Amino acid sequence: MSHPRIMGMDFGEKRVGLAISDSLGLTSQPLGLIERQSDAQLLDEISSSIREHDVHLLVVGHPIGLSNRDTARAKRTRRLMKFLRSNLDIPVEKWDERLSTTQADRVLNEMETKPSRKKKKRDVIAAQLILQAYLDHQNMKRSISHD
Repeated sequence: MSHPRIMGMDFGEKRVGLAISDSLGLTSQPLGLIERQSDAQLLDEISSSIREHDVHLLVVGHPIGLSNRDTARAKRTRRLMKFLRSNLDIPVEKWDERLSTTQADRVLNEMETKPSRKKKKRDVIAAQLILQAYLDHQNMKRSISHD
């Protein structure tokens, strides 16, 4: 059974990492990196990827502080999500992304990635980790409801 594709996003002021689910909705794969110049340009590139990959849901990493307090980046991410929701024809959901960048750095260190390549890979891996956590949660909810 094929599931609609889901796109994951790790938002940053300079770079935005994207990931996409497989057709079964089980795994997350890296999709790419957008060098962000403006919200409008970001919207154009995300819209293009949504059409190209037949995406039905966008999951955006929401950077809540470790103390559960709002951060400046969390406020900026919510503003972007509001912009995306009003300009995309698919739902946009937020997902707690605490420590996703730390996890991405750990993965890159384990892969012995050159420091010069880490910045560009970090955001895509973070998007992949965000989306994988979302997919795992959804699949666990489905398996519990079928028991």
